[in-house]
Amino acid sequence: MGNLSNFLIRALVPACAILHTSAAEDPTEHWPRWRGPLANGVAPKASPPTEWSETKNVRWKVPVPGFGTSTPILWKDQIFLVTSQPADGSDRAAAPVAGGRGQVIEKPTKPYKFQALALDRATGKTLWTRTVAEEVPHEGHHKDHGFASSSPVTDGTSLIVSFGSRGIYGLDLAGEVKWEKRLGQMATRNNFGEGASPAVHGDVVVIPWDHEGDDFVVALNKRDGKELWRQTRDEPTSWATPLVVERPGRTEVIISSTGRIRSYELSTGRQLWECGGMTVNVIPTPVVDDATVYAMSGFKGHALLAIRLGREGDLTGTDAIRWKHDKSTPYVPSPLLYEQGLYFLSQNNATLSRFDTKEGQPDYEAERLTGVFGAYASPIGAEGRVYVAGRDGNTAVLKHGPKLEVLAINRLDDNFDASPAAVGKDLFLRGHRHLYCLSAN
Repeated sequence: MGNLSNFLIRALVPACAILHTSAAEDPTEHWPRWRGPLANGVAPKASPPTEWSETKNVRWKVPVPGFGTSTPILWKDQIFLVTSQPADGSDRAAAPVAGGRGQVIEKPTKPYKFQALALDRATGKTLWTRTVAEEVPHEGHHKDHGFASSSPVTDGTSLIVSFGSRGIYGLDLAGEVKWEKRLGQMATRNNFGEGASPAVHGDVVVIPWDHEGDDFVVALNKRDGKELWRQTRDEPTSWATPLVVERPGRTEVIISSTGRIRSYELSTGRQLWECGGMTVNVIPTPVVDDATVYAMSGFKGHALLAIRLGREGDLTGTDAIRWKHDKSTPYVPSPLLYEQGLYFLSQNNATLSRFDTKEGQPDYEAERLTGVFGAYASPIGAEGRVYVAGRDGNTAVLKHGPKLEVLAINRLDDNFDASPAAVGKDLFLRGHRHLYCLSAN
């Protein structure tokens, strides 16, 4: 049955980055990583609620120790989170750097704990907490995200956690650390901090390392953390998570960055193709359908490129670019690719566009979601609906389709920068202070 399920998934989304699991497991029954089981923001088997409040459809609500803006991931009955907090239990925030326009939190002077947690899905009860590192961070971070912005990933056997300069870790699902890999210390642009999540495919873990020093992308063995290959790069700091794409004849890993979008052969690290056209400070993760990868960015400009898969070499300005768009693209949030609809926010605003991927034309463009203010979280799709979580605690639920139709605006008493996750009948929202499990049952 597992093989049949995997076949059907591949038939529906042939080029999607399917997470390799055991033959008995269907990845679409879980939310195993950043951007979900198909790496496009869609939960194809989930049916989360449309409406909720602090007194309606809250299955449970639990405080989360420390701070993090990474997405919670789920496998069966376990929820996995990462967080960081001062080792002495003091408040997480230091004073902004003088002259930094209030955007940067200064380098700490005391140690922080860097932790992975597992919670029970039914109750929210903490099952285990593992401190993988305790040290003084070597630089500060942007005031809005902290030291735990990289989402973990699991294949149902291993749990991969990245704290970047504080190490990459392989754990089992009981929280035992199996290996640790240190890659150095990043020097990020403006001390904004680190945030790209690892990508896992089969036994390969891919870690991007773009900063203001020597850049590279590295592949590690999932089982023991040993280095498989390393490819040098030349990029300023970027925060986009790699996208692994499995196609007939080859599996490639695509990384979007300021200078170039690049694709590497997963097995060897050989560069397959590259393409210019993004803006600076690239954060959104690309998405892919059966023939095209969609990459976008939105700081100091706007860029969206629809690039044909299967090519090699420098694709800049060639017919490999199916279509492009230069308005209203996101700075922080990643896009949602739901069937033939490509949804994306404008910069960090609750202003939504939907494009038809085949034609490259807008169904609607830069429409304001009244009632939601600001958005760092990436939209997700489930049960014919689109969920857009705002920084102000409000979440818009929209009807999936070519016409903008708001079904509900739901309010909770927290602030949401982490992207939602949906499994079964549950929606999981990680706020600054709490993790919510929302369910109509």
